[in-house]
Amino acid sequence: MKVGFIGTGSMGSLLIDAFIHSGALLPEQIQISNRSPEKAHQLAKRHAGLTVCSCNEETASSSNVLFLCIKPLEFRSVINEIKDQLEEGQIAISITSPVQLIHLESTLNCKVAKIIPSITNLTGGGASLCMYGSRIKEEDRQLIESLLSYISRPVEILESHTRITSDFSSCGPAFLSLFMEKWIDAAVEMTGIDRRTLNALAGEMLLGTGKLLTEEGFSPEQLQHRVAVPGGITAQALALLDSNLSGLFYQLIKTTHDKYEEDLVKLDAAFGFTINRPRY
Repeated sequence: MKVGFIGTGSMGSLLIDAFIHSGALLPEQIQISNRSPEKAHQLAKRHAGLTVCSCNEETASSSNVLFLCIKPLEFRSVINEIKDQLEEGQIAISITSPVQLIHLESTLNCKVAKIIPSITNLTGGGASLCMYGSRIKEEDRQLIESLLSYISRPVEILESHTRITSDFSSCGPAFLSLFMEKWIDAAVEMTGIDRRTLNALAGEMLLGTGKLLTEEGFSPEQLQHRVAVPGGITAQALALLDSNLSGLFYQLIKTTHDKYEEDLVKLDAAFGFTINRPRY
């Protein structure tokens, strides 16, 4: 099986690294193209045997599975480049959340799917969000999810839930990291403790918390009750956080959805669609 990647930026290169390091793919199975050829060649130096194609058309025509790892507003021009190279038996997979399956199916003859990866996939953890077009058959679904299972837990979702699920699986590591950074900054300033020590403790705490939520069956609410003794230090600190975070997460969701919808309107126009979509 040949797997192609158009776009080797942050997420494209992350997927390639994760697939190779996990053993899901050999470098010899992968071919890539990028608008900045030097980036593609740097990736090939890192993974001997990986093929750098001369253009997107070459990557598309010779791939059984093609990952489209490009920015939303680049999609129309890239699709125009490759649409005549893709045949019915091939699978094109977008990793760009505002790009809709209907956009792809209206312009490509091949099977189409959409997945949303996460930086956590580099560790073999986290989720990959999966959505499938109408031409995808059960064997195609199994192929995609088998590949993704090497680096993540594949989770099929409704396309209408792309943004909110991405907030947790894909954006979540950055959101939690900001919380930890601010907490650690305050701790270092107020107590003089070594930052490296707290970084390590925070990482272990997040890893253990994740296991409690996924492996031990705790809900976030149950975990708080388990840790916080009524009238104790944790309970008092939780009350402070609760009062200060009130309303923040509604603003967070509105911010991510507003940006998503802004890109979606532009993509609808680029692909010739006029659709009234429900918010959230």
